[in-house]
Amino acid sequence: MAPQQPPNLEDQSGELCDPDTKEEEKEGPGPPLVQNHTVTQEAPDGGWGWVVLVATILVLALTLAFPSCIGIFYLELQEQFEASNSETSWVPSIMTAVLHAGGPLCSVLVERFGCRATVIFGGVLSGLGMAASSFSNSIIELYITTGVITGLGFCFSFQPAVTILGHYFVRRRPFANAMSSTGTALGLCTLPFLGEYLQRTLGWRGSFLVLGAVLLNCCVCGAVMRPVRPHKSRTMEDKSSGPISPQTNRCMPGICQSLASSLRQHMAFDLFRINLRFRVFSIGITWMMLGFVVPLIYLVPYASAHNMESSQAALLLSILGFVNIFVRPPIGLLFSMPWFKGRHIYVFSVALLINGLSNSICCISASFSVLLVYVLTFGLSMSVVGSLMFTVLMDTVEMRRFPAALGLLSIMESVTLLIGPPLAGVLVDRSGLYTYVFLACSVSVALSALFLMVSFYWLDYRDATQKSGSPAPGSPASPADCQYSSVPTNGDKTKNTTAQEENATFV
Repeated sequence: MAPQQPPNLEDQSGELCDPDTKEEEKEGPGPPLVQNHTVTQEAPDGGWGWVVLVATILVLALTLAFPSCIGIFYLELQEQFEASNSETSWVPSIMTAVLHAGGPLCSVLVERFGCRATVIFGGVLSGLGMAASSFSNSIIELYITTGVITGLGFCFSFQPAVTILGHYFVRRRPFANAMSSTGTALGLCTLPFLGEYLQRTLGWRGSFLVLGAVLLNCCVCGAVMRPVRPHKSRTMEDKSSGPISPQTNRCMPGICQSLASSLRQHMAFDLFRINLRFRVFSIGITWMMLGFVVPLIYLVPYASAHNMESSQAALLLSILGFVNIFVRPPIGLLFSMPWFKGRHIYVFSVALLINGLSNSICCISASFSVLLVYVLTFGLSMSVVGSLMFTVLMDTVEMRRFPAALGLLSIMESVTLLIGPPLAGVLVDRSGLYTYVFLACSVSVALSALFLMVSFYWLDYRDATQKSGSPAPGSPASPADCQYSSVPTNGDKTKNTTAQEENATFV
């Protein structure tokens, strides 16, 4: 006998259920009847969604901003393990790379277990990783605990958090995205002060143990992210007491076939081959990441090496976070205006160029006033870059392919995120000067901005030239250099509601 259904309209998972479907499950014995049911439930756009929004902000504050705050313990880790700059810099670089590279695996877990369970699992994994790192006796053990385990936990927490936000907000989605993007800035404001205080009172081992306990709050945030059933058309089979068809007991496909199917679904290799705009954008972003996050890691060691107090060095990162908090929401709303449609890539490239050139300010002096000017300039340009990066990606590919494009882009940028900080560490070890690191980052990021700007200008000029001429009859169409339409169709609404919210890699 089937278990009795709850009398109310809300099932145990927190999803609103259709009462008609419950009545039809009470059919008597007989051959199974197949009936179509169209679920038209809309996203709440409020209500419990505000709780989920706050939880998402906290998750992003605890995960995405954490690798940049490892610089607080940079010099102490060097002294403890007698490691060079390049060896020590592998710790935050591995953490950041795993955070991005684990995207396809995280997508599989979300499809299998849901967003709530995946966020909770990520919180447990990151907390255990940081707690275990406090007992490390070598730099290699830190690579495994702090880098791989904690980084993978961060990936499993932040990506499902921004994914489920898309289920709760549709009409107010731009506002929800703008507010959730402040989570990283909130972490940059608070974690440096917390890390500096813990280091001063408990040392790096006690600090890592306490930070591991703090990261367990991701589990609390995940617990409130109850699922909402997306509106979609589906076919339901009424249960019957008849014998089960032997066709329903088929064997699962092989491991290789499942892996290939997962790669096709979550990594757009075909899109990289045929879509020239996506190819150019992916190469430019991968190039950009070689020097984009390195200044955040080396800013505190650079200031501390020039006899700046640790509290003032931590204040610089906090100011950077405050700039992002107050700038990102209005920037997101400003560039959502119709006039900027089709111009997002150029605004993005100019902001990226300013961001790269701002790193050269650090070469002037290591005084607090000079570094304050640098942090303000870097923070303003970083806000624009972070607000527009995934908007440009949505303009470049079709929304139905956005999750796959984002998965491939995450894998590509994780490579340069992994090698960037160690290369900077080698530069410091050989030259003895941190200024060469900021100069190299300035050149790398600025060149990537010029590459994107010139490439997309040439692509737009080519497309305009082709449109002005009359193509020959039967000539093949150009590859799918598709642009995202701001007016989605009904099919778009029912497909990939999670796709637009995976801008989880908030910069």
